Amino acid sequence: MTRPRLPFLRVATRVAATLTAATGMLLATTPPASAAVPTGRYVALGDSYTAGPLIPSQVDLNCLRSNRNYPSLVAGSANSSSFADVSCSGATTTDILHSGSGQLGITVPPQLNAVTSGTALVTVQIGGNDIGFSGIMTTCAEDSLSSPLGSPCKNRYTAGGSDQLRARIDATAPKVTAVLQAVRAAAPNARVVVLGYPAILPDTGNGCWPVVPIAYQDVPYLRGVQKSLNAMLAGVATANNASYADVYTPSIGRDACKSRSTRWVEGLVPQNAAAPFHPNAAGEQGMANALLARLNG
Repeated sequence: MTRPRLPFLRVATRVAATLTAATGMLLATTPPASAAVPTGRYVALGDSYTAGPLIPSQVDLNCLRSNRNYPSLVAGSANSSSFADVSCSGATTTDILHSGSGQLGITVPPQLNAVTSGTALVTVQIGGNDIGFSGIMTTCAEDSLSSPLGSPCKNRYTAGGSDQLRARIDATAPKVTAVLQAVRAAAPNARVVVLGYPAILPDTGNGCWPVVPIAYQDVPYLRGVQKSLNAMLAGVATANNASYADVYTPSIGRDACKSRSTRWVEGLVPQNAAAPFHPNAAGEQGMANALLARLNG
């Protein structure tokens, strides 16, 4: 399968190299405190929110993966005996189970291949690309370019009386189920944790157009879509004997409308080294902390 390229990452491989060289340093992050992470092999599966595109340093330009993403922080804090981060930007549930291609067009093996029978911990963050969330954000931003008034994005996706995005979420649930069942079959004794997605837009109000160019009345709609996606992931995790790590709640007040020093997720024009509408280094740190808190819970 050809992995879907992120629409705002068409030149990402060049930008990643430039950012790393320009900064001349790694973004400062403090590893989370030690936690009750299962001893043994840790495997991280996921998409760009896991991989950390454009966050220095990029260690895999085909997957736009950072060594300062939340799996790396958790593995470093837990002193895992073995660690495999096979997350890849653009990945869908299909790419966890089958081979595909990365942002450079290079073949990427099924992420599931990294999960062995002796694996102790598997984290999974997937589903955003299955519903096309990157394209949704880009489309909604384009719909609002002329004016912040109205709800052009909601009108687009609910035309005809049915909500296309809620339907996509419903259709993704069995795909996530298939991933979790495959993980459980490959590593019967592993602890499996599904992560949701952090807040892109403010948890209340109508956003901050044009900083994040989403029309005022579309902000509540898209916020609801993201919450529905997270609720689906939580439900599927519970139904398949996996834990769910809520990264949305701790991200409230740290959305893309907040200041450069506060935000966990960047806007259309990033102010920190990260891809548009993606977590920055602080966001990856925040997700690492939320994951460790869940492992301790």
